[in-house]
Amino acid sequence: MEQIKNMMAGATNMMTKIPGWAISMLARVTMATIFWKSAMTKIAFNGEGLGDFSMAQVWNVITLDWSVNDNTYMLFEYEYDLPLLSVDWAAHLSIAAEIILPIALILGLFTRFTALAMLMMTLVIQIFVYPNLWTVHVLWAVALMVIMTKGGGMLSLDNLLKKKIA
Repeated sequence: MEQIKNMMAGATNMMTKIPGWAISMLARVTMATIFWKSAMTKIAFNGEGLGDFSMAQVWNVITLDWSVNDNTYMLFEYEYDLPLLSVDWAAHLSIAAEIILPIALILGLFTRFTALAMLMMTLVIQIFVYPNLWTVHVLWAVALMVIMTKGGGMLSLDNLLKKKIA
């Protein structure tokens, strides 16, 4: 019994040494990927078709070499039941957020506020769009709350800016 107790204590001690910046980075990359991929399903590239993720895709997004997919408008009109916003506004705002927020999150720029904005989007999706997917959205919420409480960590522009200002 004492041997099991010592093994448990050793394992617990090892787990407490996982660096906070690594947890934050994993959460940031995970949530940025989810939101980025969602944006990529809503746009059509003006050049050739691109795969799931490539630097060419990122370049096309940055250079605005894309347009809103026709299917996106149909989704916002018939499947996503968002109050208060027109279909056009909702489509464009969601795409803008799903492109800008993941980039900011990966860079660690205004990390806590970026995660808060993504959490608000997650709540809108949960309440108005897919209320039956709460098990997925609660995982997103947990990851985003970790980012909100821990910040961007050592590998973030926030950390670099904080050092410059101090």
